[in-house]
Amino acid sequence: MTRGNQRELARQKNAKKQSDHGKGKRSDDGLSAAARKQRDAQIMQQKQKQANEGGKSGKESK
Repeated sequence: MTRGNQRELARQKNAKKQSDHGKGKRSDDGLSAAARKQRDAQIMQQKQKQANEGGKSGKESK
């Protein structure tokens, strides 16, 4: 019976740890949703452009 309090404290500590862990994932960049979407779109356009350029040069060498 003496371990009941210990288990409850461990549960509370773990719940706090889990909630703190999930909080910081999105707020690292400090951008709003619209700004994040715009930034991601620009990154994807750049990647797509690089992929297209890389694919064309590979076909031309054959």
